[in-house]
Amino acid sequence: MAQLLFFRGDELLIEYRLSSSRTSIGRADSCDVALPGEMISRTHCFVLQRDDGFEVVDRSRHGVTVDGAPVKRSGLSDGSEIGIGGYRVVLKTENNVAGPTAESIPDRGFELVVDTSTDVLVVEHACLVVVSGPDEGSKKVLKKSRMSVGRARSDVRFRDDSLMDDHCFLRVSRGRVMVEPGKGAAFIDGQRVRMITPLYADETLSLGANLLRVERSIDEEVPFAKTFGEMVGECKLMLSVFGVLRRMAAHHYPVLISGESGTGKELAARGIHEHSMRATGRFVAVNCGAIASNLFESELFGHEKGAFTDASSRKDGAFHAADGGTLFLDEVGELSADAQAKLLRALEGGEIRRVGSNDVEYPDVRVLAATNRNLEKEVREGRFREDLFFRLNVLSVELPALRERPKDIPMLAALICKTLHPEAHITDDALGVLAAHRWPGNVRELRNVLTRAYVMGGARIDKRALQFHVINDGPGVVVELPSTGTLKDAERTYIQAVLGKHDGNRSAAARELGLARSTLHYKMKMLELR
Repeated sequence: MAQLLFFRGDELLIEYRLSSSRTSIGRADSCDVALPGEMISRTHCFVLQRDDGFEVVDRSRHGVTVDGAPVKRSGLSDGSEIGIGGYRVVLKTENNVAGPTAESIPDRGFELVVDTSTDVLVVEHACLVVVSGPDEGSKKVLKKSRMSVGRARSDVRFRDDSLMDDHCFLRVSRGRVMVEPGKGAAFIDGQRVRMITPLYADETLSLGANLLRVERSIDEEVPFAKTFGEMVGECKLMLSVFGVLRRMAAHHYPVLISGESGTGKELAARGIHEHSMRATGRFVAVNCGAIASNLFESELFGHEKGAFTDASSRKDGAFHAADGGTLFLDEVGELSADAQAKLLRALEGGEIRRVGSNDVEYPDVRVLAATNRNLEKEVREGRFREDLFFRLNVLSVELPALRERPKDIPMLAALICKTLHPEAHITDDALGVLAAHRWPGNVRELRNVLTRAYVMGGARIDKRALQFHVINDGPGVVVELPSTGTLKDAERTYIQAVLGKHDGNRSAAARELGLARSTLHYKMKMLELR
């Protein structure tokens, strides 16, 4: 196993084994190796392990040297000496192996295992209880190692207008909660939090108008092997998929996730991020199908002030936001030819340029992509670049449709019911009906069917409460969604029927659909309806 040897002068301080593809070095406690010193930046540099060797990437204001020469990015060989502040770091690669050969077990440091003697894993989670404030009485269970706290875009959300997005962050390590400063003010027992500070059970955390305390919550989870992130399954097909995803999470290579709409491609991507060494970084999701072609470059790479008419200030792109974490490109098959070329250039060299700038930046980003299209067919028919396909498809996994895993329906239904209400449950006769359905919308459709049944019929869900995707389109006319295909096909069928009913009058069709006329135009364009 390769090692980094840290020296101050001739004194050997640390021998650090390089067990992952990315090692962070800096002053911050969140770094893999934390070094004190005024000439050490919070995240000073990264040592990356590639197929063909190692390299160092400078991320500091103070600089990095390799064998005495200043560098921003440089390859390393056995015996290379990296200069960081007042430290010498020597790379030793003797007896090095390419990477972990056994399946990596994900970090579940945000919980304490209480009991493993039963059929399920019993764990203790930390949670925040709101003692007073707009959300008084609510409970926020902390199920990640690091979570942002604040308004709508944060992991833990509060209905308090005085809070900001990323107001502060909460870290959980083996059940212990720590508060990390963010964009807003946080107070523990009246003292302002200015560095990562533990929060104990007898202390109060003040965020805006909310007063919070830490409590413990005992929870039963399905066995570890039957889960991956928020995905669950117990059939052999899904257990095999979970094993593949765990192995992929241990590396830094791009992953292409394919599957029908509703199979959980974003959940799989989030699981890969949360089980990787990048879990403390941000997970940034971009819907490629929702970005106008002329805005793609700005959205992904950012722009300088004055770069174009509406560029009133400098803006970071998705690559900047995901620096140190994971960038998820959803619906990547929807990209235009021009956008594909721009994305390929960024992925090939790892460098990006803001619109209107000549400066090159090197954000440290792992790219995950997802599509419900057959990209191999798209390549053969000339609609998707072959070189971009191979750049994204270093590792690939296909998520099975729900109709291919009917044995998982009882487990999925039980977990969905649990999220709806503690007393919500499904009867055996209803399970029989669910097992017989074709599920064109996959797990998303199952969630919608059960949610509708609970809202309309109460906690006991029987077969009479189940309503599937059959859409009544006026008296005597029924539009039934196809038993195969995607939700996109179903939406196309429905909109066609409503337009036909109104003889192509888009305004009337939009009113019946409950959409703005401009939204209907957009949907028709995306669905290739004329």
